[in-house]
Amino acid sequence: MAHVALARPEQGGPRFCVLGPVCALVGENVLVPGGPGLRGMLAMLLLEPNQVVAVEQVMDVLWDHEPPATARTIVQGYVSRLRRWLSTVDPTRETRIQTSGPGYRLVVDEARIDVALARELLAESRGRPAAERADLLNQAQSLWRGPELAGIGGRVRAPELGELRLTVLEARIDADLELGRHDEVIGELAALVDTHPFREHLVGQLVLALYRSGRRAAALEIYQRFAHRAARELGLDPGPGLRELHSRILRDDTALLEPRATPVIAPRVGVLTPAQLPAAPSGFAGREAELEWLDRVRANADGTAPAIGVLVGPAGVGKSALAVVWGTRAATRFPDGRLYAALRGFDPRHDPVEPAEVLARFLLALGVAAEHIPADLSERAAFYRSLLADRKLLVVLDDARDSDQVRPLLPGAPGSTVVVTSRRRLDGLVTHGASLRVVGTLPPEEAEAVIAHAAGPPPPSERALRTRLARLCGYLPLALRIAGARLVVSPQWSLRALVAELADERTRLGALRVQDVDTGVRAALDLTHRSLAPAQAETLRMLGAVPGPSVGPHLVAALAGSTVAEARERLRALAALFLVTETAQDVYGMHDLVRLYARELGADDRLPVVLRYYLVAADQSRRHLRDAGDDLDHATASDVPRPDVAGREDALAWFEREWPNLVAAAEAGAKAGLHAEVWQLARMASEFRRVRSRRDDWEYVLQLGLDAARAAGDQRGEVLMRLSRCVLLTRFDQENETVADAERAVAIATELRDPKLMAMGFNTVASALYGQRRYEEALAGYRKALELSGRAGYRLGEANLLNNIAQVHRNLGAPAEAVAPQAQAVAIYREVGDLGFVGLALANLAELEHELRLPEAAESHAREAVALAEANRLDLTEAFGREVLARVLRDRGDVAAAKVELTLALELYRLVQSPAADAVQAGLAALSTDV
Repeated sequence: MAHVALARPEQGGPRFCVLGPVCALVGENVLVPGGPGLRGMLAMLLLEPNQVVAVEQVMDVLWDHEPPATARTIVQGYVSRLRRWLSTVDPTRETRIQTSGPGYRLVVDEARIDVALARELLAESRGRPAAERADLLNQAQSLWRGPELAGIGGRVRAPELGELRLTVLEARIDADLELGRHDEVIGELAALVDTHPFREHLVGQLVLALYRSGRRAAALEIYQRFAHRAARELGLDPGPGLRELHSRILRDDTALLEPRATPVIAPRVGVLTPAQLPAAPSGFAGREAELEWLDRVRANADGTAPAIGVLVGPAGVGKSALAVVWGTRAATRFPDGRLYAALRGFDPRHDPVEPAEVLARFLLALGVAAEHIPADLSERAAFYRSLLADRKLLVVLDDARDSDQVRPLLPGAPGSTVVVTSRRRLDGLVTHGASLRVVGTLPPEEAEAVIAHAAGPPPPSERALRTRLARLCGYLPLALRIAGARLVVSPQWSLRALVAELADERTRLGALRVQDVDTGVRAALDLTHRSLAPAQAETLRMLGAVPGPSVGPHLVAALAGSTVAEARERLRALAALFLVTETAQDVYGMHDLVRLYARELGADDRLPVVLRYYLVAADQSRRHLRDAGDDLDHATASDVPRPDVAGREDALAWFEREWPNLVAAAEAGAKAGLHAEVWQLARMASEFRRVRSRRDDWEYVLQLGLDAARAAGDQRGEVLMRLSRCVLLTRFDQENETVADAERAVAIATELRDPKLMAMGFNTVASALYGQRRYEEALAGYRKALELSGRAGYRLGEANLLNNIAQVHRNLGAPAEAVAPQAQAVAIYREVGDLGFVGLALANLAELEHELRLPEAAESHAREAVALAEANRLDLTEAFGREVLARVLRDRGDVAAAKVELTLALELYRLVQSPAADAVQAGLAALSTDV
C-alpha cells in the first residue's frame, strides 16, 4: 500500500481491525460479522482496501485452492451479508462494497483500518526525538489486540502483519534504550528473543540492554548462544552489526553505556539499504537513446504502479550492461537501495532461478530474518510488496526466461522502478504497465569505440582495418569486446591477421571467444539454442541452409513441410528470441553471426529445397511480366507453397524484395553443383531485369547461369542463357558483342532441331548485324526468324521480330514501310498481354510517326507508351518514350515541355545505367539554349 498521510478516525466512527480478531470497533462495541468464512472475506477486503479483489482469489484463499462447485454462489452470499453488516457498522454508507469487473472493492477511509494506522504511526515516528517516538510507537503497539487475523481459522495469511508488529516493537525498544530504560525492557526482550531466536536486531537490543545494566557476562553469553545456534541450525555467522557490538563489549567500550540515537547493531527492516548492482562494465559506449528511454520510463510513471522497463534483444547485444550502467548512474534517484537478481533464464548449467528463491534473497537483503521469511511463494510476494510499499528502490531482474518468472518479483506500489532484461520478448508484462525496448547492435562509430577502449585508438594507417573489424563483428558488443581483448592479450596477433581470421566464415565464430573461459559469441548462442523448443531448434537449423539475407514464411514452409501459417508462427517464435528480426511484414533477417551459427548446426541437405522454392516462386512471378507461352518450362511443383502474387505490381515487388536472395541462392547452388537449378533460376530472374534493367548484377547472374548450364551439359539451357546475355548486351547498345553468343546459340539450336530456339537464335544474330549497320543482312535474318517463329507458334517471338523488321526499314530510310510491321507488333503484344513490350513498340511507332510528320498520332502513341511504362515501372521504356515525346513537343514549339520530358528521360537513363544518357544530356543542353 502506498504511503499516505492518514487522518485519525473521528470519535464515534468505526475502526476495522485485522491486528487481532477480525472485527469492527464502534466506540466500546465489538462487532463481528458472522462465522470464519465471512470474517475471512472481510479480512481479504481490508488487507487490500480500495482495490479490486478477484472472486477467484477469494475462492482460492478461503478454500485453499480446492473450492467446492458452489463456491462462487457462497462468495456472493458473503458479499450480500457483509453489505448488510456494514450498513449497521457505518450508517453513513461511506464504507461499502462495490462490485467491479472480476471481483469486489471495499470502499473505505484507510485511516479507519488498524494496520494502516499502525504503519502511519511507524512512519510518523521516524526522525522524531526519542520520547515522541516512544509515545507514537506505543500507540501503534496498542493496536494489536492479539494474534493478527485471529478468529478466521488461518484461512487468510498475511505474514507482513507479523513483521510489522516486530518492526514496531524493535523501533519502540530502540527509543526506550535511547531514553535509558534498559532495565525496563530486559524482561520483554528476553521473552521476544526466546520466541524469535534468529532475529538479530532483538538479540542485539538484549545484549546492549544487559551490558548497560552492568551484566556484561550475561550479555556475552546471549551473544555466544545466538552465534552457536545460528552456526548449527542455519550455517550462518552473526551479521556485521552484531559482531561489531560483541567486539565493543569485549573491549569494554564505555561509549556503549551512553544512550544514543544511532543504532549500534544490525539494521532492521525499513532501515537497511541494499546496494546489490554488480560493477558497471568497462568499455561501455554509446546507448544514449536507450539510457534516455530508461530515464523516461522512470519519470513517466503514473503514480499508481511501479515504473517497469523491459530491455529485450539477442545474446551478446549488451542488455545487462545497459541495465547496470543506467542503474549505477541513476543510483541517487533510489535512496532506499538497489536490488539485483541474475535470473539465469538461459544458463545451460543451471535451471532458471525460481521466483520464491529470488524473493527470499531480496527479503534477506531488506533485513528480514531468515526464520520470518514465509515458505509460500504468494506469501513471500505479499511480504515483499509490503516492504517496498513506501520506498523508492531500483529492482534489476537480469536474464529473465519469461513473464511468469518476473511477475512475483514486481513491487505493487508506485515509487520503485524495475528494469528487466531478457532474450525473449516479454509481452506478458505489458499488462502490468511495462514499457518494452528492443536493444539492437551498435552504430559503427560506437562499435569502433568499444574496440578502442580495450585496444586503444588505432593509428591512422589502421583505421580502415578497425572499421572492417567492427563490421565483421556484426557491431555486436560481446564480439567487439572479445576482438578488442584479443588485440590486447595476444600481441603476436596483428590487427590484419585478426581481420583475416574473422573474414573467413569458417573460422569467425571460433575466433570470437575468450580462450581461458567459456565466453564467446558461439557460447552465448549455445545458451539460446538450448532453450529452444524442438520445432524452434529445427527451424533455426533449417535457416542455416538459406543463403540469402532474408527469409519469409513461404520458404520456411517449403523447408519444414508445413503450412504457411505454421511457418509464420515458427518465425515469430524465433523473432521473440531475437534469432531473427522481422524487417518488414513476413520478411525476416538474421544477424551475420547468428546466420553462421545456424549453418554450423548443419542443414546443407536442404539447399535443393531452397532452390526449388525459388524456382517455383520466380516462375510464378515472371509469368506476370511476360507471355505464359515463353521459352521456359513451368516450375509447377505442387508441394511447394507459393507467395501471394496477384498481378504485375505484386510480381515486380516480389522480385525487387527477393533479388538479393535469388543471387545468393544461385551462388550457393553453383558451389554445391546444383547446375540445372542454377541456370533455370538465372533465366527466370533475368525476366525481372528485362523490366528493371541494372547491368552489373544482371550480367553476373547470367554468367552464373551460363556456367551452370555448360557444367550440367544442358544444351538447351546453354542456348537460353547465351540468348539472355545477348538481350542484356543489346539493351545496353552493345549489339556487336553479341555475335559469338548468338552464333553459338544458333548452332546448338539447329543441332537440337528446335524451331523456337532457332528463331530466337537467328533473331539475335540478325540483331548483331543490325548493330553493325548491316541492315540488308539483318532484314534477311529477321525474316528467317519470323518464319521459324510462325512454324513454332511462338507469337511473342513474332511480335519481337516484326518490331525489329520495322526498325530495319526505318534505318534504311523507309519509315513508311516500317509503320505496318510496327503496328502489327503492337497488336500482337496487346494480344499476348505483354504490357512491357506494348509500351516499347508504341514508343517505336511514335518515333516513326514523328519522322513521317504525323504529330498528333506520334504524340498520342508516345504518351500512351509513357503511361504504360510508368504504370508498370518500366524505367528504360519510360525513358525512351519521354525522349520521343520531347522531340514531338519540341517540333510543335513547346520547348519548355520538351525540356521537362528530356530531364525526366535523363534521370531514368541514369537510373538504369544506360549509355543513352550521354546523348540525352547533350540534347538537353542544346534544348536549354533554345528556351
